[in-house]
Order: sequence, then C-alpha cells, then structure tokens
Amino acid sequence: MTAEPVGMMLTGITTLFAGLILVGPRLRAASAIDRLLLLGLVCDAVALAIFGAEHMLAARDLAPIVPRWLPGPLFWTYFVGACWLLAALSFILWRQVRWSATLTAALLLIIVATIDLPNVPRHLHERLFWTLFVRESSFAAGAMVLAGSVWQRDSWAGVALVRIGRAIVAAVMVFYAIEHFLFPQFVPGVPLEKHMPAWVPAPTLLSYVVGIALLLGGIGLFIRPFVRTAAATAGTMLVLLTVFFYLPILIMEIHTPLVVEGINYVGDTLLFAGTVLLAGLGTDQCRSVPDEVARFVPAERVFQ
Repeated sequence: MTAEPVGMMLTGITTLFAGLILVGPRLRAASAIDRLLLLGLVCDAVALAIFGAEHMLAARDLAPIVPRWLPGPLFWTYFVGACWLLAALSFILWRQVRWSATLTAALLLIIVATIDLPNVPRHLHERLFWTLFVRESSFAAGAMVLAGSVWQRDSWAGVALVRIGRAIVAAVMVFYAIEHFLFPQFVPGVPLEKHMPAWVPAPTLLSYVVGIALLLGGIGLFIRPFVRTAAATAGTMLVLLTVFFYLPILIMEIHTPLVVEGINYVGDTLLFAGTVLLAGLGTDQCRSVPDEVARFVPAERVFQ
C-alpha cells in the first residue's frame, strides 16, 4: 500500500479517537438526543481530516481539478488540504468554531461556485453531476448550521445561517431519497457511481430503506418540533451505514487499486452523516455557546 491510503487512514483514525476523547465533557453534559447531534462534530472532523490528508499526499493528482484560470494549482490544492485539517482540529478541540465553521462553509461554497457551477451547461442531464453538486452544497450547509449555532442568541446572522443551512440540508436529503427510489442499483447514502456489491443481501430493499429514512428525515427538518429527532435519526442511520456497509467494502478493497476510492466513500458518507446531525443544532432545545464564553459557562447550562 502506498503512502496516500496509509496516511488518509491514519489521519482519520487519529482524529476519531482524539475527537471522541475531547468531546467527552460536552457529551456528558447533553441529553441523549443531543449527544447524537454533537457526534456530528466528530464525524465532520474525521472526514475533513481524511480529505485534508488526501490533498497533502496526492496534491499532484488533485491539482488538475483547480480551475484553469487560477494560477498555482498545486498551491491551492495544498491550501485547501490545510484548511480541512485546521477545521478538523478546531472542531475536535472546540476552539474558534464560529470562525472555522464559517470559513469551511465559505470555502465549500467557493468550490461549488468555481468548479461546479461553470460545468452545469455541459452536465445538465447527468445524474452523477447533480449528486456531487448537491453533496458539496449540503456539506457547506452543515457548516453553516454549526457556525450559526455558536453565534450569540438572537443574532440575526446566526439565525439566518441556521435556517438557510438546515433548509439546504433538508432539501438535499429529499433529493437523495428520490435518487434511492429511482436508482436503487447504486450504493446508498450518497448515491454516487459505485454499484451495489454482489455480497449485499436484498440490495434494492436496502436502498429503499435508506431512501425512506432520508425522505422522512428531510421532511422532519422542515418541521420545527421534529428537527432534532429527524437529524439524530437520519444522521445515526448514515453513521451505521458507514460502519456496517462502507467499512466492509474498504476492508475488501484495502489491498487493491480501489483502496483510495474506498476511503473516499467512507469519508463522503461520514461527512454527510455529520452534516445531517449538525442540522439539528441551533434549536431552542439544543444550542451551542460562543467560543469565547464556552469555558466560563457551566456544562449543565450548555443545552438548556
């Protein structure tokens, strides 16, 4: 195995363990459903760390993705990788999350605007293009919700970030749900181009079940009393899908040329899971506190 997959896996595993340890005090202060929502921070951090490592270790392979009009593509590839790694560190340390989440959302939206939007006319009728387009948009939206949830209470900017971000995540969940019903032959969660493995029992049923969960979760995010439950349920389903579906695929591909692809599918699904979980933040029942006052607020008051 080359340095790229080894580095991606080691970075992800290290971030996972560090995140679970460091988020412990916040989890103990939260109710059961809010603990699930807060795990979205860890999911996002792990996935961003994996992708950050990939940018650092395979920069020359990724550099052609940078728009041609932008000089220094190799520099921007390393820059984006460094941003993902710093964002992951901020999330698990719970330091300057307001700014790291805001900048993460901004960078993802810039990527959508400079790479995806210019290609809309050429790929207007391609399912995979729209799957990728809304995937990156939803990742940005999840970071928007996280950023808005750590602004001061009643801040118009925080409220706007939470509501707009949550609406985008909900819409993407419904969009993906429809894809699961129309194209059950593709892998579930984030339905990209990989087909269902032959060893999966009742693959069509699995796709429909995931589609129903995404559909109900997406609708639930639009209904205020059900926001936290919808986010926690659908997000947990995606975490379980990562563990019991995509990790076995990665293990089977670990000594093949598809190992990096397998890691990317794990990272994609985990980041989508984190995005859905974070969409439940910012409600009256579950609201994070600003970075600068977090250390002074008693833990039992964080989720009042």
